Amino acid sequence: MYRLAPATQHYAWGSTTAIPELLRVEPDGRPVSEAWFGAHPSAPARLADAEHCTLDALVADDPTGVLGEDVVARFGTQLPYLLKLIAASAPLSLQVHPSRARARAGFAREDRDGVPLDAPERSYRDDNHKPELVYALSRFEAMVGFRAPRRAAELLVGLESTLAEQLHQHLVADPTPEGVRAAFAWLLAPRTRPHADDVAALAQACQRRLDAGSPSPRTDRTVIRLHRAYPGDPGAVTSVLLNPVTLQPGEALFVPAGAVHAYLEGVAVELMANSDNVLRAGLTVKHVDLPELLENLDSVAAPPIRIAPERVFTSTEIFYAPVDDFELSVTHLDSDDEARLPGRGPRVVLCLDGSVRVRGERDGALDLQPGQSAFVPAADGALIASGRGTLIQADVP
Repeated sequence: MYRLAPATQHYAWGSTTAIPELLRVEPDGRPVSEAWFGAHPSAPARLADAEHCTLDALVADDPTGVLGEDVVARFGTQLPYLLKLIAASAPLSLQVHPSRARARAGFAREDRDGVPLDAPERSYRDDNHKPELVYALSRFEAMVGFRAPRRAAELLVGLESTLAEQLHQHLVADPTPEGVRAAFAWLLAPRTRPHADDVAALAQACQRRLDAGSPSPRTDRTVIRLHRAYPGDPGAVTSVLLNPVTLQPGEALFVPAGAVHAYLEGVAVELMANSDNVLRAGLTVKHVDLPELLENLDSVAAPPIRIAPERVFTSTEIFYAPVDDFELSVTHLDSDDEARLPGRGPRVVLCLDGSVRVRGERDGALDLQPGQSAFVPAADGALIASGRGTLIQADVP
């Protein structure tokens, strides 16, 4: 087993305290948006007891021994998933993740065009898809997928603004999923996007309606919140078209490739395919690639996919995502009895609270305190946990 030191990201929307508190490190005043416990080459975790050695280097040195023959046969010589902590104190970008086929095509195209991997204007950082699962550690708010066209149109009725009337006309003229997609593109495309003053006027109309006793206060508050975070950005208006989601601690959400989404606020564990591909449409200072996002966009109106856990071994809940790359389990230990952990192959374990001892069926053992994590190679066999605390585990189904 190998202790991990995660790679941290410092995007402006991050919290200055949430992830440092989880990792039990002193905050330094910078926002910490994410902590990566994985082997993606753009930000691999470091092996804490082996200076200058990273998890991706460990995998590359002995793929079969570290990942196991089955995982190598199915996914090649890379760890299939990426585990993260995420802490959003401000809204993230409006985004879509690509399918595997589109990621491969887009990555190859940008390589042919000579776009450097670390270039700000690059859309594809790798050739993998990026479905993801979010497990809330606090109240977690998001927008995911399109609403039914009729419902989106209803939310605009009574808003006294030109932009609300125009958007309503778009939705009424074509009350189909393609109509919602067209309205989304109309709001964001450079040639048709509304002026910043019109976006501000709609946000003001939402505030007036909210003050008067709005029939849709959640939508009005979201438009206002996004406009305050990104003044004049029509991405704020797209919240009328998207499903709102609130997760309570312990609840999970699955975001498939192609689903438009934006995380608004909260702290969570994220588990995803091993990818850093993000196609953005707005609500960001980063590179926006609307044409590529629209090529990847799933416009079917559907409710967000909440994942109910399956309880095993009395102390463990498993969240099975509808993909082959990863699964997440959460084990709550409240006695000194031993608990066998589910899963196999290469695993990442993260202690959220308490004190937990993890040992392999064949070899190795580590004591984990809050915020400490470890990578467990496939060769270590089944895991046994003991102590008192909460343990997160990522593995390959």
